[in-house]
Amino acid sequence: MKQLMQAESRLLLFNALFLLCGFLLLSLYWPDGKAKLPQLLGIAAAVSGAFFLSQRLLRFWEALYLIFPAFLCSMGLILLGRLKPALVTSQAVWIGCGLAAFFLARYSFQKIHIWKRYKYTCGLIGLVLLVSAVIFGVDINGHRSWVVLGPIRFQPAEFARLFLIIFFAAYLSERRELLCQNFVRIGPFRLPRGRFIAPVLCVWLMSMLVLVVERDLGSALLYYSIALVMLYWASGKWDWLVVGFALFLLGSVACYAFYGHIQTRVDIWLDPWVDATGRGYQIVQSLFALGWGHILGTGLFLGYPAMIPEVHTDFIFAAIGEEWGLVGAGGVLCVYLLLIFRAFWTVRGSREPFVLLLGGGLAFNMAIQVLLILAGVIKAFPLTGITLPFLSYGGSSMVSNFLLLGILAALSERSGNHEE
Repeated sequence: MKQLMQAESRLLLFNALFLLCGFLLLSLYWPDGKAKLPQLLGIAAAVSGAFFLSQRLLRFWEALYLIFPAFLCSMGLILLGRLKPALVTSQAVWIGCGLAAFFLARYSFQKIHIWKRYKYTCGLIGLVLLVSAVIFGVDINGHRSWVVLGPIRFQPAEFARLFLIIFFAAYLSERRELLCQNFVRIGPFRLPRGRFIAPVLCVWLMSMLVLVVERDLGSALLYYSIALVMLYWASGKWDWLVVGFALFLLGSVACYAFYGHIQTRVDIWLDPWVDATGRGYQIVQSLFALGWGHILGTGLFLGYPAMIPEVHTDFIFAAIGEEWGLVGAGGVLCVYLLLIFRAFWTVRGSREPFVLLLGGGLAFNMAIQVLLILAGVIKAFPLTGITLPFLSYGGSSMVSNFLLLGILAALSERSGNHEE
Protein backbone atom coordinates (compact mmCIF):
# COMPACT_ATOMS: atom_id res chain seq x y z
CA MET A 1 0.00 0.00 0.00
CA LYS A 2 2.85 2.39 0.82
CA GLN A 3 4.37 1.82 -2.61
CA LEU A 4 1.02 2.52 -4.27
CA MET A 5 0.68 5.76 -2.36
CA GLN A 6 4.17 6.73 -3.47
CA ALA A 7 3.19 5.99 -7.08
CA GLU A 8 0.22 8.35 -6.70
CA SER A 9 2.51 11.04 -5.29
CA ARG A 10 4.82 10.66 -8.28
CA LEU A 11 1.88 11.03 -10.65
CA LEU A 12 0.81 14.22 -8.87
CA LEU A 13 4.40 15.48 -9.05
CA PHE A 14 4.42 14.84 -12.80
CA ASN A 15 1.12 16.69 -13.06
CA ALA A 16 2.58 19.65 -11.12
CA LEU A 17 5.54 19.79 -13.52
CA PHE A 18 3.14 19.59 -16.46
CA LEU A 19 1.15 22.56 -15.14
CA LEU A 20 4.33 24.51 -14.37
CA CYS A 21 5.72 23.96 -17.88
CA GLY A 22 2.41 24.99 -19.40
CA PHE A 23 2.32 28.22 -17.42
CA LEU A 24 5.95 28.97 -18.33
CA LEU A 25 5.01 28.66 -22.00
CA LEU A 26 2.08 30.99 -21.41
CA SER A 27 4.39 33.57 -19.83
CA LEU A 28 6.58 33.47 -22.95
CA TYR A 29 3.70 34.06 -25.36
CA TRP A 30 1.59 36.54 -23.38
CA PRO A 31 2.43 40.17 -24.20
CA ASP A 32 2.76 40.91 -20.46
CA GLY A 33 3.77 37.38 -19.56
CA LYS A 34 6.83 38.28 -17.51
CA ALA A 35 4.82 40.60 -15.32
CA LYS A 36 2.17 37.92 -14.72
CA LEU A 37 4.64 35.07 -14.21
CA PRO A 38 4.56 35.35 -10.37
CA GLN A 39 0.77 35.14 -10.47
CA LEU A 40 0.90 32.06 -12.71
CA LEU A 41 3.49 30.38 -10.48
CA GLY A 42 1.32 31.10 -7.46
CA ILE A 43 -1.72 29.53 -9.13
CA ALA A 44 0.33 26.47 -10.16
CA ALA A 45 1.69 26.07 -6.62
CA ALA A 46 -1.74 26.51 -5.04
CA VAL A 47 -3.53 24.04 -7.32
CA SER A 48 -0.75 21.43 -7.18
CA GLY A 49 -0.46 21.83 -3.40
CA ALA A 50 -4.21 21.41 -2.97
CA PHE A 51 -4.15 18.10 -4.86
CA PHE A 52 -1.08 16.91 -2.91
CA LEU A 53 -2.74 17.72 0.40
CA SER A 54 -5.98 16.06 -0.68
CA GLN A 55 -4.12 12.92 -1.68
CA ARG A 56 -2.48 12.73 1.73
CA LEU A 57 -5.85 12.91 3.45
CA LEU A 58 -7.28 9.99 1.49
CA ARG A 59 -6.72 6.27 1.27
CA PHE A 60 -5.15 4.87 -1.89
CA TRP A 61 -8.37 3.70 -3.54
CA GLU A 62 -10.08 7.01 -2.76
CA ALA A 63 -7.17 9.15 -3.98
CA LEU A 64 -7.51 7.54 -7.41
CA TYR A 65 -10.54 9.79 -7.88
CA LEU A 66 -8.27 12.86 -7.69
CA ILE A 67 -5.34 11.69 -9.84
CA PHE A 68 -7.27 11.81 -13.11
CA PRO A 69 -9.16 15.08 -12.42
CA ALA A 70 -5.84 16.68 -11.40
CA PHE A 71 -4.49 16.15 -14.91
CA LEU A 72 -7.71 17.33 -16.55
CA CYS A 73 -7.88 20.44 -14.36
CA SER A 74 -4.23 21.28 -15.12
CA MET A 75 -4.79 20.95 -18.85
CA GLY A 76 -7.94 23.04 -18.52
CA LEU A 77 -6.01 25.82 -16.76
CA ILE A 78 -3.33 25.82 -19.46
CA LEU A 79 -5.95 25.97 -22.21
CA LEU A 80 -7.82 28.76 -20.45
CA GLY A 81 -4.53 30.68 -20.19
CA ARG A 82 -4.20 30.21 -23.94
CA LEU A 83 -7.79 31.10 -24.82
CA LYS A 84 -9.18 33.32 -22.02
CA PRO A 85 -6.33 34.51 -19.75
CA ALA A 86 -8.69 36.55 -17.57
CA LEU A 87 -10.49 33.37 -16.46
CA VAL A 88 -7.47 31.42 -15.17
CA THR A 89 -7.64 32.77 -11.62
CA SER A 90 -11.39 32.24 -11.26
CA GLN A 91 -11.09 28.69 -12.62
CA ALA A 92 -8.36 27.95 -10.06
CA VAL A 93 -10.71 29.22 -7.34
CA TRP A 94 -13.45 26.91 -8.62
CA ILE A 95 -11.03 23.98 -8.50
CA GLY A 96 -10.39 24.78 -4.84
CA CYS A 97 -14.14 24.95 -4.19
CA GLY A 98 -14.51 21.63 -6.03
CA LEU A 99 -11.94 19.93 -3.79
CA ALA A 100 -13.76 21.24 -0.72
CA ALA A 101 -17.00 19.86 -2.17
CA PHE A 102 -15.27 16.51 -2.76
CA PHE A 103 -14.43 16.13 0.94
CA LEU A 104 -17.87 17.38 1.97
CA ALA A 105 -19.52 14.69 -0.13
CA ARG A 106 -17.04 12.01 0.95
CA TYR A 107 -17.72 12.51 4.65
CA SER A 108 -21.45 13.14 4.22
CA PHE A 109 -21.95 9.82 2.47
CA GLN A 110 -20.12 7.78 5.08
CA LYS A 111 -23.59 7.33 6.65
CA ILE A 112 -25.28 6.44 3.41
CA HIS A 113 -28.40 5.02 5.07
CA ILE A 114 -29.43 8.56 6.02
CA TRP A 115 -29.54 9.60 2.36
CA LYS A 116 -31.55 6.50 1.51
CA ARG A 117 -34.01 7.26 4.30
CA TYR A 118 -34.60 10.80 3.01
CA LYS A 119 -35.00 9.85 -0.62
CA TYR A 120 -38.18 11.90 -1.13
CA THR A 121 -36.44 14.94 0.34
CA CYS A 122 -33.62 14.50 -2.18
CA GLY A 123 -36.14 14.22 -5.00
CA LEU A 124 -37.92 17.37 -3.80
CA ILE A 125 -34.62 19.30 -3.55
CA GLY A 126 -33.76 18.26 -7.09
CA LEU A 127 -37.11 19.50 -8.41
CA VAL A 128 -36.86 22.76 -6.43
CA LEU A 129 -33.44 23.44 -7.92
CA LEU A 130 -34.83 22.88 -11.41
CA VAL A 131 -37.86 25.10 -10.77
CA SER A 132 -35.61 27.85 -9.38
CA ALA A 133 -34.13 28.27 -12.85
CA VAL A 134 -37.63 28.79 -14.27
CA ILE A 135 -38.52 31.41 -11.65
CA PHE A 136 -35.22 33.21 -11.18
CA GLY A 137 -33.29 32.14 -14.28
CA VAL A 138 -32.02 34.29 -17.12
CA ASP A 139 -31.90 33.42 -20.80
CA ILE A 140 -28.32 32.75 -21.96
CA ASN A 141 -27.45 31.22 -25.33
CA GLY A 142 -31.01 30.19 -26.09
CA HIS A 143 -31.96 28.38 -22.88
CA ARG A 144 -33.13 29.56 -19.49
CA SER A 145 -30.95 27.46 -17.19
CA TRP A 146 -28.84 30.05 -15.33
CA VAL A 147 -29.56 31.70 -12.00
CA VAL A 148 -27.73 34.97 -11.31
CA LEU A 149 -27.24 36.11 -7.71
CA GLY A 150 -25.13 39.24 -7.78
CA PRO A 151 -21.65 38.31 -9.04
CA ILE A 152 -22.42 34.56 -8.81
CA ARG A 153 -23.89 32.75 -11.80
CA PHE A 154 -24.64 29.03 -11.62
CA GLN A 155 -26.72 26.28 -13.22
CA PRO A 156 -29.08 24.57 -10.74
CA ALA A 157 -29.51 21.60 -13.09
CA GLU A 158 -25.89 20.55 -12.46
CA PHE A 159 -26.67 19.97 -8.76
CA ALA A 160 -30.27 18.85 -9.20
CA ARG A 161 -29.03 15.90 -11.22
CA LEU A 162 -27.12 14.51 -8.23
CA PHE A 163 -30.13 14.73 -5.91
CA LEU A 164 -32.39 13.05 -8.46
CA ILE A 165 -29.90 10.21 -8.98
CA ILE A 166 -29.92 9.64 -5.20
CA PHE A 167 -33.73 9.56 -5.25
CA PHE A 168 -33.89 7.17 -8.21
CA ALA A 169 -31.30 4.85 -6.63
CA ALA A 170 -33.02 4.78 -3.23
CA TYR A 171 -36.54 4.25 -4.54
CA LEU A 172 -35.63 1.68 -7.18
CA SER A 173 -33.46 -0.31 -4.77
CA GLU A 174 -36.42 -0.62 -2.38
CA ARG A 175 -38.83 -1.65 -5.16
CA ARG A 176 -36.39 -3.85 -7.05
CA GLU A 177 -38.17 -7.17 -6.44
CA LEU A 178 -41.59 -5.68 -7.17
CA LEU A 179 -40.34 -4.26 -10.45
CA CYS A 180 -39.01 -7.69 -11.47
CA GLN A 181 -42.03 -9.75 -10.44
CA ASN A 182 -45.07 -7.49 -10.95
CA PHE A 183 -45.46 -6.42 -14.54
CA VAL A 184 -48.07 -6.03 -17.24
CA ARG A 185 -47.82 -6.97 -20.88
CA ILE A 186 -48.25 -4.29 -23.52
CA GLY A 187 -47.88 -6.12 -26.80
CA PRO A 188 -44.46 -7.83 -26.76
CA PHE A 189 -43.23 -5.70 -23.85
CA ARG A 190 -43.31 -6.39 -20.11
CA LEU A 191 -43.39 -3.24 -18.00
CA PRO A 192 -43.77 -2.76 -14.21
CA ARG A 193 -47.22 -1.92 -12.89
CA GLY A 194 -47.90 1.78 -12.58
CA ARG A 195 -48.34 1.91 -8.80
CA PHE A 196 -44.84 0.51 -8.23
CA ILE A 197 -43.08 2.92 -10.55
CA ALA A 198 -45.38 5.97 -10.22
CA PRO A 199 -43.18 8.12 -7.88
CA VAL A 200 -40.14 7.71 -10.12
CA LEU A 201 -42.16 8.51 -13.25
CA CYS A 202 -43.73 11.56 -11.61
CA VAL A 203 -40.38 13.04 -10.52
CA TRP A 204 -38.84 12.18 -13.86
CA LEU A 205 -41.67 13.67 -15.93
CA MET A 206 -41.72 16.84 -13.81
CA SER A 207 -38.00 17.30 -14.30
CA MET A 208 -38.41 16.76 -18.06
CA LEU A 209 -41.18 19.36 -18.23
CA VAL A 210 -39.14 21.90 -16.29
CA LEU A 211 -36.10 21.39 -18.50
CA VAL A 212 -38.23 21.70 -21.65
CA VAL A 213 -39.71 24.96 -20.33
CA GLU A 214 -36.16 26.18 -19.68
CA ARG A 215 -35.25 25.06 -23.22
CA ASP A 216 -32.23 23.29 -21.74
CA LEU A 217 -32.76 20.20 -23.86
CA GLY A 218 -29.15 19.08 -23.52
CA SER A 219 -29.67 18.57 -19.79
CA ALA A 220 -33.08 17.03 -20.50
CA LEU A 221 -31.44 14.40 -22.70
CA LEU A 222 -28.90 13.73 -19.96
CA TYR A 223 -31.62 13.29 -17.32
CA TYR A 224 -33.65 11.09 -19.65
CA SER A 225 -30.73 8.76 -20.36
CA ILE A 226 -29.80 8.42 -16.68
CA ALA A 227 -33.37 7.64 -15.56
CA LEU A 228 -33.88 5.12 -18.36
CA VAL A 229 -30.64 3.24 -17.68
CA MET A 230 -31.25 3.15 -13.92
CA LEU A 231 -34.75 1.74 -14.50
CA TYR A 232 -33.22 -0.94 -16.71
CA TRP A 233 -30.59 -1.82 -14.09
CA ALA A 234 -33.19 -2.03 -11.33
CA SER A 235 -35.72 -4.15 -13.24
CA GLY A 236 -33.43 -6.12 -15.54
CA LYS A 237 -36.01 -5.68 -18.30
CA TRP A 238 -34.69 -4.70 -21.74
CA ASP A 239 -38.26 -3.62 -22.56
CA TRP A 240 -37.52 -0.31 -20.79
CA LEU A 241 -34.73 0.43 -23.24
CA VAL A 242 -36.86 -0.29 -26.32
CA VAL A 243 -39.86 1.71 -25.09
CA GLY A 244 -37.59 4.49 -23.82
CA PHE A 245 -35.79 4.76 -27.16
CA ALA A 246 -39.12 4.91 -29.00
CA LEU A 247 -40.32 7.69 -26.68
CA PHE A 248 -37.01 9.49 -27.19
CA LEU A 249 -37.57 9.49 -30.96
CA LEU A 250 -41.12 10.81 -30.54
CA GLY A 251 -39.96 13.50 -28.14
CA SER A 252 -37.15 14.50 -30.47
CA VAL A 253 -39.59 14.96 -33.36
CA ALA A 254 -41.90 17.04 -31.13
CA CYS A 255 -39.02 19.24 -29.91
CA TYR A 256 -37.83 19.72 -33.48
CA ALA A 257 -41.30 20.84 -34.51
CA PHE A 258 -41.87 23.31 -31.63
CA TYR A 259 -38.42 24.73 -30.80
CA GLY A 260 -36.62 26.90 -33.31
CA HIS A 261 -33.19 26.55 -31.70
CA ILE A 262 -33.54 22.74 -31.78
CA GLN A 263 -34.32 22.94 -35.49
CA THR A 264 -31.22 25.05 -35.95
CA ARG A 265 -29.00 22.59 -34.08
CA VAL A 266 -30.33 19.58 -36.00
CA ASP A 267 -30.03 21.36 -39.36
CA ILE A 268 -26.46 22.38 -38.52
CA TRP A 269 -25.67 18.82 -37.50
CA LEU A 270 -27.02 17.42 -40.77
CA ASP A 271 -25.24 19.91 -43.01
CA PRO A 272 -23.27 22.79 -41.45
CA TRP A 273 -21.81 23.75 -44.82
CA VAL A 274 -25.12 25.20 -46.04
CA ASP A 275 -24.47 28.23 -43.80
CA ALA A 276 -20.78 27.82 -42.98
CA THR A 277 -20.29 31.51 -42.17
CA GLY A 278 -23.48 31.85 -40.14
CA ARG A 279 -25.34 29.21 -38.13
CA GLY A 280 -22.87 26.46 -38.98
CA TYR A 281 -19.77 28.55 -38.29
CA GLN A 282 -19.06 27.05 -34.85
CA ILE A 283 -19.10 23.39 -35.89
CA VAL A 284 -17.31 24.11 -39.17
CA GLN A 285 -14.47 25.83 -37.33
CA SER A 286 -14.37 22.91 -34.89
CA LEU A 287 -13.96 20.43 -37.73
CA PHE A 288 -11.25 22.57 -39.32
CA ALA A 289 -9.43 22.76 -35.98
CA LEU A 290 -9.53 18.99 -35.46
CA GLY A 291 -8.33 18.37 -39.01
CA TRP A 292 -5.57 20.97 -38.78
CA GLY A 293 -4.14 19.36 -35.64
CA HIS A 294 -3.07 16.11 -37.38
CA ILE A 295 -1.10 13.72 -35.15
CA LEU A 296 1.01 15.99 -32.93
CA GLY A 297 -0.90 19.26 -33.23
CA THR A 298 0.26 22.71 -34.22
CA GLY A 299 1.69 23.44 -30.78
CA LEU A 300 0.52 25.74 -28.02
CA PHE A 301 -0.17 29.27 -29.34
CA LEU A 302 0.46 28.10 -32.93
CA GLY A 303 -3.13 27.30 -33.86
CA TYR A 304 -6.30 29.36 -34.24
CA PRO A 305 -8.78 27.84 -31.74
CA ALA A 306 -9.98 31.30 -30.73
CA MET A 307 -11.87 31.43 -34.03
CA ILE A 308 -14.36 28.93 -32.55
CA PRO A 309 -17.15 30.71 -30.63
CA GLU A 310 -17.41 29.64 -26.96
CA VAL A 311 -14.29 27.52 -27.37
CA HIS A 312 -13.44 27.72 -23.66
CA THR A 313 -16.72 26.04 -22.68
CA ASP A 314 -18.53 23.95 -25.31
CA PHE A 315 -15.63 23.36 -27.71
CA ILE A 316 -12.52 23.09 -25.58
CA PHE A 317 -11.88 19.59 -26.98
CA ALA A 318 -11.54 21.08 -30.45
CA ALA A 319 -8.79 23.38 -29.12
CA ILE A 320 -6.99 20.32 -27.74
CA GLY A 321 -7.31 18.55 -31.08
CA GLU A 322 -5.83 21.51 -32.96
CA GLU A 323 -2.88 22.48 -30.78
CA TRP A 324 -2.19 19.12 -29.09
CA GLY A 325 -3.17 16.90 -32.01
CA LEU A 326 -4.45 13.34 -32.01
CA VAL A 327 -1.91 12.43 -29.34
CA GLY A 328 -3.18 15.07 -26.92
CA ALA A 329 -6.84 14.41 -27.68
CA GLY A 330 -6.29 10.66 -27.35
CA GLY A 331 -4.51 11.17 -24.03
CA VAL A 332 -7.46 13.15 -22.69
CA LEU A 333 -9.87 10.43 -23.83
CA CYS A 334 -7.75 7.79 -22.08
CA VAL A 335 -7.88 9.78 -18.83
CA TYR A 336 -11.67 10.01 -19.07
CA LEU A 337 -11.93 6.29 -19.81
CA LEU A 338 -9.79 5.45 -16.78
CA LEU A 339 -11.85 7.73 -14.55
CA ILE A 340 -15.15 6.27 -15.78
CA PHE A 341 -13.80 2.72 -15.48
CA ARG A 342 -12.75 3.45 -11.91
CA ALA A 343 -16.21 4.86 -11.17
CA PHE A 344 -17.96 1.70 -12.40
CA TRP A 345 -15.41 -0.52 -10.68
CA THR A 346 -16.21 1.19 -7.38
CA VAL A 347 -19.50 -0.61 -6.90
CA ARG A 348 -18.83 -3.76 -8.88
CA GLY A 349 -18.63 -6.04 -5.84
CA SER A 350 -21.20 -4.36 -3.62
CA ARG A 351 -24.11 -6.44 -2.35
CA GLU A 352 -26.24 -3.42 -1.49
CA PRO A 353 -28.72 -2.56 -4.28
CA PHE A 354 -28.72 1.11 -3.26
CA VAL A 355 -24.93 1.35 -3.53
CA LEU A 356 -24.98 -0.45 -6.89
CA LEU A 357 -27.64 1.82 -8.37
CA LEU A 358 -26.23 5.03 -6.91
CA GLY A 359 -22.65 4.33 -7.97
CA GLY A 360 -23.74 3.07 -11.38
CA GLY A 361 -25.98 6.10 -11.92
CA LEU A 362 -23.21 8.54 -11.02
CA ALA A 363 -20.69 6.72 -13.23
CA PHE A 364 -23.13 6.63 -16.14
CA ASN A 365 -23.85 10.33 -15.61
CA MET A 366 -20.18 11.16 -16.19
CA ALA A 367 -19.86 8.75 -19.11
CA ILE A 368 -22.88 10.06 -21.02
CA GLN A 369 -21.90 13.66 -20.31
CA VAL A 370 -18.46 13.14 -21.86
CA LEU A 371 -19.94 11.18 -24.76
CA LEU A 372 -22.55 13.81 -25.64
CA ILE A 373 -20.17 16.77 -25.69
CA LEU A 374 -17.45 14.93 -27.63
CA ALA A 375 -20.01 13.65 -30.14
CA GLY A 376 -21.22 17.22 -30.64
CA VAL A 377 -17.70 18.55 -31.22
CA ILE A 378 -16.92 15.98 -33.94
CA LYS A 379 -20.41 16.32 -35.53
CA ALA A 380 -21.54 12.83 -34.60
CA PHE A 381 -24.53 14.24 -32.66
CA PRO A 382 -26.34 17.61 -32.47
CA LEU A 383 -24.81 20.12 -30.06
CA THR A 384 -26.23 19.89 -26.54
CA GLY A 385 -24.47 22.76 -24.74
CA ILE A 386 -23.09 20.41 -22.05
CA THR A 387 -19.62 21.16 -20.69
CA LEU A 388 -16.69 18.75 -20.59
CA PRO A 389 -16.05 17.77 -16.93
CA PHE A 390 -12.96 19.34 -15.32
CA LEU A 391 -11.71 20.78 -18.64
CA SER A 392 -14.29 23.37 -19.66
CA TYR A 393 -14.60 26.66 -17.83
CA GLY A 394 -17.47 26.80 -15.37
CA GLY A 395 -17.96 26.80 -11.63
CA SER A 396 -21.23 24.83 -11.52
CA SER A 397 -19.81 21.99 -13.58
CA MET A 398 -16.54 21.91 -11.63
CA VAL A 399 -18.14 21.79 -8.18
CA SER A 400 -20.90 19.33 -9.13
CA ASN A 401 -18.44 16.90 -10.73
CA PHE A 402 -16.18 16.98 -7.67
CA LEU A 403 -19.27 16.32 -5.54
CA LEU A 404 -19.98 13.32 -7.75
CA LEU A 405 -16.45 11.99 -7.24
CA GLY A 406 -16.70 12.56 -3.48
CA ILE A 407 -19.82 10.39 -3.35
CA LEU A 408 -18.06 7.67 -5.35
CA ALA A 409 -15.07 7.83 -2.99
CA ALA A 410 -17.39 7.21 -0.04
CA LEU A 411 -19.05 4.32 -1.89
CA SER A 412 -15.64 2.89 -2.71
CA GLU A 413 -14.90 2.23 0.93
CA ARG A 414 -18.36 0.80 1.56
CA SER A 415 -18.36 -1.56 -1.43
CA GLY A 416 -14.98 -3.08 -0.51
CA ASN A 417 -13.49 -2.91 -4.01
CA HIS A 418 -9.95 -2.25 -2.87
CA GLU A 419 -6.97 -4.02 -1.49
CA GLU A 420 -5.48 -3.36 1.88
